[in-house]
Amino acid sequence: MTATLSASHLVVSRGGTTLLEDVSLNVKSGELLAVLGPNGAGKSTLLGAIAGDFPITGGSVSINGRELSTLAPRDLARVRAVLPQQIAISFPFTVREIVTMGRSPWLNEQDDERITAAMQRMEVMALAGRTYQTLSVGEQARVSMARVLAQDTPLLFLDEPTAVLDIGQQERFLAIARSLVDEGRGVIAVLHDLNVAMRFATEVVVLHQGRCVASGEPRTVLTEALLSDVYHQKIRVTATTDGRSVILPDHS
Repeated sequence: MTATLSASHLVVSRGGTTLLEDVSLNVKSGELLAVLGPNGAGKSTLLGAIAGDFPITGGSVSINGRELSTLAPRDLARVRAVLPQQIAISFPFTVREIVTMGRSPWLNEQDDERITAAMQRMEVMALAGRTYQTLSVGEQARVSMARVLAQDTPLLFLDEPTAVLDIGQQERFLAIARSLVDEGRGVIAVLHDLNVAMRFATEVVVLHQGRCVASGEPRTVLTEALLSDVYHQKIRVTATTDGRSVILPDHS
């Protein structure tokens, strides 16, 4: 199961305001692309555009060479799964029912196996009979990710997946995301934590005021000069004793 997504010269406008302008990116199986930038840079807008969740004003988005607009909803749901930033569930669905929703594009003999595997991977089997509303925000995040995993797609789009998680949960969650990449899937994740991006991403795209200002390997792109300019805060990039890069605000 492999796929390649290509976005070329994307433009997204709403109500006379341009939210994205001339943004291009590529991601394929075996890559984790982190979308970075300050609040209001257009990160979630970009994710929604390449997921096909709302129309673009200009440019193009394709998966495996096919324009998103030519894909039927079920076909699109079989190649990409989306974890939105906020999920509102009004009805008292159980955890297993929520995860089962991820199988809607398939509905075949593999459903039970995929649902169980996804729940085990996200460590939510013990919550199977609980209703979604009774869960903590961290538990809800893990259940929502299990639904995405059950969808069993070659591409996964994650919008700030660790925003409500504590530090331990963040590490486990991102380790799972990276393991999906190691298994051959492609992941695009909107992230706020620059150090997380440095550690887990294979590629990064940095947005600023709706434009892509840099893209490439994290160590090459995430420089003190670029980050200080984009975030309007003096940034220092240093190295640990084991050679890892660490990004910190510089108050000197």
